[in-house]
Amino acid sequence: MTVIQDHDTFGTEQGSGLSEANARDFFELLKPRVMSLVVFTGFVGMVLAPGHINPILGAIAILCIAVGAGASGALNMWYDADIDKVMTRTAKRPIPDGRVQPREALAFGLTLSVFSVVILGLAVNWFAAGLLAFTIFFYAVVYTMWLKRSTPQNIVIGGAAGAFPPMLGWACVTGGISLDSTILFMITFLWTPPHFWALALFKMRDYGSVGIPMMPNVVGERSTKRQMFVYTLLTMAVAVAPAFTGLASIGYGIFAFVLSAIFTFYSILVLRMPDGDEKMVPAKKMFFYSIFYLFAVFSALLADHWLAGVWGMLGVNG
Repeated sequence: MTVIQDHDTFGTEQGSGLSEANARDFFELLKPRVMSLVVFTGFVGMVLAPGHINPILGAIAILCIAVGAGASGALNMWYDADIDKVMTRTAKRPIPDGRVQPREALAFGLTLSVFSVVILGLAVNWFAAGLLAFTIFFYAVVYTMWLKRSTPQNIVIGGAAGAFPPMLGWACVTGGISLDSTILFMITFLWTPPHFWALALFKMRDYGSVGIPMMPNVVGERSTKRQMFVYTLLTMAVAVAPAFTGLASIGYGIFAFVLSAIFTFYSILVLRMPDGDEKMVPAKKMFFYSIFYLFAVFSALLADHWLAGVWGMLGVNG
């Protein structure tokens, strides 16, 4: 099926005047649930980075990362309004539901993008600001406007956009990147394909109805399940890596291994799931666990860092 791309027609159908949208409608454009995970991983990257940042500047940095992530979400919803209108999962979003006009969403997203990048550059450092600008561009243009509708590798490559926040937080403190910040990036980058392909498995009809070339629709369920299994193994390897680079303790490494083993177990259940299974229970369970998994891994990194600080203080005091 041909991908829906008639953005001008959709905008005309919705009308060219201003809507009566309220603040809640515009907040929904920011994809708050996605943004919350982005903010959290960015915060963890900032805390784990060597050195210190003024708490006020740190708060400004987190705010800019959050606003930049929200801006990306708004631009994504503006461009994808045509397919969002057709898919059951997204039909009630502000633009297809008629609560926000496409032009308003575009202006909103562009304004927030510029605001977040400029403020981050002026208040913190321009390297982090440049990385934030690249992240917004990558998600809104490279992924949303190009990869998503053109290749089944859309999530693999486009997942980089969602993986930058911890590296961004790190750059806010250090003004650069390092091996450890790259590992933080890779955890989310490698986690993204099995996370989204689990969703794509039980939303195949939705994606198929709008011609989005998600992996299950293009190469089939069996190949997708095998690739999900491989990516969970790769995610496990990277998730435990901080215990070997000195960024985290062995205790963290054991905890991350257990979390990753459960993630891999779910991928095995998906692999054993019959093709064409309409209930897709294993895929749904893996999708929801994957959200918990990423939050738990970064929470463990944060807890491990704080515990190391406490033990260090006790050692000094003792």
